Amino acid sequence: MLPTLVLVGRPNVGKSTLFNRLTKTRDALVADLPGLTRDRHYGRGKGGSKPYLVVDTGGFEPAADNGIMVEMARQTLLAIDEADVIVFLVDGRQGVTPQDKIIADRLRRCGCPVLLAVNKTEGMQRAVVSAEFHELALGDPLAVSSAHGEGVRDLVDLALETFPEPEPEEEASANRIPKIAIVGRPNVGKSTLVNALLGEERVIAFDQPGTTRDSIHIDLERDGKHYVIIDTAGVRKRGKVFEAIEKFSVVKTMQAIEEANVAILVVDAQDGITEQDAHVAAYILESGRALVVAVNKWDGLDEDKRDWIKREIDRKLQFLDFAKFHYISALKKKGLPELFTSVDGAYKSAMTKMPTPQLTRALIDATTQHQPPVSKGIRPKLRYAHQGGSNPPIVVIHGNHVEGVKDSYVRFLEKTFRKAFQLSGTPLRVQLKQGANPYAEPEKPKRGEGIVSMRRREVAKRAELKARKELPTRKRLGRNSATTTKK
Repeated sequence: MLPTLVLVGRPNVGKSTLFNRLTKTRDALVADLPGLTRDRHYGRGKGGSKPYLVVDTGGFEPAADNGIMVEMARQTLLAIDEADVIVFLVDGRQGVTPQDKIIADRLRRCGCPVLLAVNKTEGMQRAVVSAEFHELALGDPLAVSSAHGEGVRDLVDLALETFPEPEPEEEASANRIPKIAIVGRPNVGKSTLVNALLGEERVIAFDQPGTTRDSIHIDLERDGKHYVIIDTAGVRKRGKVFEAIEKFSVVKTMQAIEEANVAILVVDAQDGITEQDAHVAAYILESGRALVVAVNKWDGLDEDKRDWIKREIDRKLQFLDFAKFHYISALKKKGLPELFTSVDGAYKSAMTKMPTPQLTRALIDATTQHQPPVSKGIRPKLRYAHQGGSNPPIVVIHGNHVEGVKDSYVRFLEKTFRKAFQLSGTPLRVQLKQGANPYAEPEKPKRGEGIVSMRRREVAKRAELKARKELPTRKRLGRNSATTTKK
């Protein structure tokens, strides 16, 4: 087991900045705003003498008695319970505050090693700025600067010096672990669903839109399989997003969708299917990610409302005909096993391998059943197909006059391949590629140009035409290509 360093402190002392410094990432949102971080955020520390885990926590206010601050303090206490070393971060420019004294008194009773780090000391005399923090009775204060990295390496080495060298662990391929992003509008029950899947209060679930502000990566083992669950912030309409923090949260959510293999779109059955639900679903489809739709809060509806919701789904989300829909209650943990069965199926379909012979046979069966319509007097001829990628699966079809293939026929091919390989829960993309004309006369080299240079010019020309999505045509060039006019 790797040693765990937990960053604790009152709001806006630089914990998330130090977390990003230790993990060499930008996973934690950083802004000059107290209470930005709310959930526990885990990361693998880098740059120390030994490998370790680092945990970012929200602003710790033990005296909080209601609201979101109580949930934040509870998350911090859970992190303290599992810590090997606690790094208590204070603000060197503000000095000792009453809240620092309350936190220090709480940490002295936890029975875990505590290191006192005085942050924001860049450009200041370390001995002078650290002197007054001796009254917290947590040992010698260490002056650091999270933003500039001053003293951070010494802090990490001191925290890890009592731990033995860890045994070399087998490197598990991170690409083989499915990443599942939980996305949707604010306050539809995403964090409640995450807690229900994990079986613990891992993230804050609060009856207030915008509770989750960051994308939280959580490891999950279920039925002997490993997953990474990504809890994301809610995505509202662009016209309703005014705070800069919420804009960054939306960007984090979009990045989580791009990073994930499967997205679970959570919609609120009590609110119905909104336009924003369709926008988020369209972005997932555009990103090519496998998709499972969870219609949450289903238990609180009567039969008439349920029938209305199903009609709304058929009308507004008809473009998600490839996805599985599950009617669940995250609060009461109903429908979750079936939901995860569909997640496994969607991931398997997204990463499936389609051999070229089987793809070509499926293409031949499709063209035999229904030939491409004639376009401009010419019927496109599709010759063979092969796989061009996964997640989403991409089928590349080679043929002649493919520019005349209609979008409706491409959708027909998509359904054919989906049925042939039993793909569900993932979008499928079909790409058409024009074959070279074997009867076109080869281009002759220009005057003074060798055969090697001519071939290079031909390759560059084909690459340019491919980038422009034009058909590669060859013209016979004479020796005297330039023409002159007589006066």
